[in-house]
Amino acid sequence: MYPRLRIDKKKFEHNVRYMQNLCHQKGLSMMAVTKVFCADPPLIELLNKIKVDYIADSRMENLMTVKSNIPKVLLRIPSIHEVDRVVKYTDISLNSELVTLEALDKAASKISKVHNVIIMVDIGDLREGLYYKERILEALRVVKSLKNINIKGIGTNLTCYGGIIPSVKTLQKLIDIIKMSEQMVGIKFDIVSGGNSSHIHLLMKNQDVEMVNNLRLGESLILGRETAYGDPIEKMFQDVVTLEADLIEIKQKPSIPEGDIGMNAFGQKPSFEDLGLMKRGIIAIGKQDVDYHEITPMDTRIRLVGSSSDHIIVDLTQTQNDYKIGDVIQFKLSYGSLLSTMTSKYVEKAYE
Repeated sequence: MYPRLRIDKKKFEHNVRYMQNLCHQKGLSMMAVTKVFCADPPLIELLNKIKVDYIADSRMENLMTVKSNIPKVLLRIPSIHEVDRVVKYTDISLNSELVTLEALDKAASKISKVHNVIIMVDIGDLREGLYYKERILEALRVVKSLKNINIKGIGTNLTCYGGIIPSVKTLQKLIDIIKMSEQMVGIKFDIVSGGNSSHIHLLMKNQDVEMVNNLRLGESLILGRETAYGDPIEKMFQDVVTLEADLIEIKQKPSIPEGDIGMNAFGQKPSFEDLGLMKRGIIAIGKQDVDYHEITPMDTRIRLVGSSSDHIIVDLTQTQNDYKIGDVIQFKLSYGSLLSTMTSKYVEKAYE
């Protein structure tokens, strides 16, 4: 059935093994991030087979379904309303708020457990973390005093929000904080998590960052590219996942709607370019599943015109293929489109 994602497990396994080996050669452990494929069991089974160092996800709903003996890490800062689930179902969580850490401490105490945390520091990307110019050492002293919380590590995140590219100079802010913490608070961090797939460009250039010994990798494993510049990683597959959608209508129609133009279904007033008569196709997938700007037809002569909630309209005028009703069009995916299509229950997942 269509639309569907065709997922090549052998290529995924190759990518994970290749990246984990690269990390290990550099003295780094790897957190395999499962968010982008919603911790789907067939791929979790492969992570178990490979014996990745950690399985990490941003959503508790995903981590609660993961069947594995590998340590599980919650990447998104916990909601104070989910602390009981966090201490029960995860081994490590990333944190930045003292009030939430105190709540985690109480929740862990109730089940006689010590919960491991990685304290996040914001070194300029302006997403999560204690801002590096704040009084971080005081915060660490408070966390250190919590009886059922163990400061397992320290970490930072770059690129995801502010687009700040990891560099040795930028990451030095984190290293300076680590050294001060060791000297003045007496904390030894087992894990220094230096970032995500955007850090890979430093590995490829042999630019090692002092003290960093862990990366959180997701996009690189399934899309085969680093995320600082979007470059493909040599010897890794970029086509682990392919989107397929079938044509449900093909008609010759004008390129501009007729009549007064108001708002479309999403409250926007669209504009159109007059390209004359057009061979227009409709594929059975829409904005509820994916943003059409985030997918690329493998037939490069197909142009994506627009979408509604249930349809994407394609221009077939220039293609050399004689498409018919029921024919399937294949698409390359971006991170955003992979995330949304994997999340959509209306897109089938076909493993091979």
